[in-house]
Amino acid sequence: MSVASLGMYDHPAQRWANEALWAAIASHLRAAGIDAPDALDRRPVEAVWRDPDLLLAQACGLPLVADPELDLTVVAVPSYAVAGCTPGRHLSRIIVHADDEAANLADLRGMVAAINAPLSNTGANLLRAAFGGIPFSDVKITGSHRASLAAVADGAADVAAIDAVTFAAIARYEPEAVARVRVLAHTVSVPALPFVTARHTPPATRAALRKALAAAAHDPALAEARDALFLADIVSASGQRYGEVARIARETALA
Repeated sequence: MSVASLGMYDHPAQRWANEALWAAIASHLRAAGIDAPDALDRRPVEAVWRDPDLLLAQACGLPLVADPELDLTVVAVPSYAVAGCTPGRHLSRIIVHADDEAANLADLRGMVAAINAPLSNTGANLLRAAFGGIPFSDVKITGSHRASLAAVADGAADVAAIDAVTFAAIARYEPEAVARVRVLAHTVSVPALPFVTARHTPPATRAALRKALAAAAHDPALAEARDALFLADIVSASGQRYGEVARIARETALA
């Protein structure tokens, strides 16, 4: 049985929206004669990316180019209605505690950073790029952007880079959490998290995935779900654009 996941932007308050989006995508795929699962797979995304039965998922750009064990093909790229996120691209917000007096990034050298994962593009790669390396006294691995934000809010870390789309979701659904931090700076923008499939997925299925994603991105019945996900559009794409992520990783010694 094939596997599908929309786990990259899946805040608890957004799960209904991802389920609605997937139901529409799956319906389009079945109409094209493709067997699509009824439910989303909510295992950790790292496990889903490695599943040989992967039909569709959203992936982080850094593992896509830096993890040799991943065997994925990019089929599309989303755009998000979030400040600073231009079509097909996104960035991170560099945050500190609301009471932190830092005026710029230089003031944070020697402090403690929180990252969601070492191979996170928005949480680690772009943070290192913003600082030109590793100027921190310690780096705490939190496991998620929400946990990194909480670490800064609780004083367990001094700085973190939070994916702008995730930050927007937390600001909307957990405003009390965002009130305890402030945005000090922004990272450079990079290609947004791609929609991917297993590399061995047949070309006809890849084409059907692209059509189904595009249809869901413009279906009037999904307007409320797309708003909950900040999703503005989905267009066909290839993996070539993620060479930009690989370049940043090389420059910051992450790859």
